[in-house]
Amino acid sequence: MTSLFLETISSSKLKSIAQPILDICEAVIPVLLAVVTAIGAIYCILLGVRYAKADDQQEHDKAKKALKNAIIGFVLIFVLLVMLYFGTDVFENWYESQVNG
Repeated sequence: MTSLFLETISSSKLKSIAQPILDICEAVIPVLLAVVTAIGAIYCILLGVRYAKADDQQEHDKAKKALKNAIIGFVLIFVLLVMLYFGTDVFENWYESQVNG
C-alpha cells in the first residue's frame, strides 16, 4: 500500500499539497502550547484551592482525584503537541527518503 502511494504522488506534488498544512501547523502549535499551558495552570490552581477548601473526607478525595486527573490530562496534551511539533520534520524527512531513495 505504501509503495503504491509513493509511486502515485511525486515529491514535488507532495510538497505543494502538504506545505501549506505544515506551515499552518508550525504557526498554530506554539500558540496552542501556550494556551494549553495557561489553561492547565489556571485549572490546576482552581482545583488545588478546591482541594484545600474541602471539608469532609469525601470532598477531599473527590478533589484530589480531579486534580490528579487534570494534571495527567494536561501533561498528555502538552507532550502530544510537542511530539506533533517536532514530528512533522521527522515525517517529512522520512517521506523524502522514501520517494527519492
